[in-house]
Amino acid sequence: MIGHIRGVLVEKQPPVLVIEANGVGYEIEASMQTFYKIGALGEALKLFTHFVVREDAQLLFGFYDRQERTLFRILIKANGVGPKLAIAILSGMSIGEFAACIMREDAATLTKIPGVGKKTAERLVVEFKDKIAALGLDEPADFELTGTELPSAAASVNGYIEDAQAALIALGYKPVLASKAVSTAQKQIKNISSSEELIRFSLKSMVG
Repeated sequence: MIGHIRGVLVEKQPPVLVIEANGVGYEIEASMQTFYKIGALGEALKLFTHFVVREDAQLLFGFYDRQERTLFRILIKANGVGPKLAIAILSGMSIGEFAACIMREDAATLTKIPGVGKKTAERLVVEFKDKIAALGLDEPADFELTGTELPSAAASVNGYIEDAQAALIALGYKPVLASKAVSTAQKQIKNISSSEELIRFSLKSMVG
């Protein structure tokens, strides 16, 4: 088991990033909550990881903190939730927002995540009620959009838009919905500084 990786961030295209450590580039899938917190290309970075071995692939998932990894590991044990869907859930809402949905028994909001149907959402509410309390998340703070944005390499606004749409599609959203969400986000942001900023506002418009 690979518990964590410490190295230099050399590539990032949500939901995938690459960390180079000792001459090896590790391709890692991460939630957007992790992307919001990591630094710029070329900066040192440590991620907690979860390694998944399948017959057709070996996948490495990364998390900015242990709490997110813990929630990911609990999610993938739930019936009908695999690693990809768990990453989509953690991208669509913060840990606090997820906890709030569970405590309010708000299955409807969970169904806004691509891949989460009504039955899966209802099952998550039932299965996670006690687990959320055990994680100390039964009194979550409201999610805010005012956190520090990621620095990023110089790119045109069109490049940010294309990257944001591609990231949303990779997370499971339909192209038409992804395009509409990004357009809505553009109207909310005066000066677009990164694709991550666009993705954050786009996800908020769809899930919030």
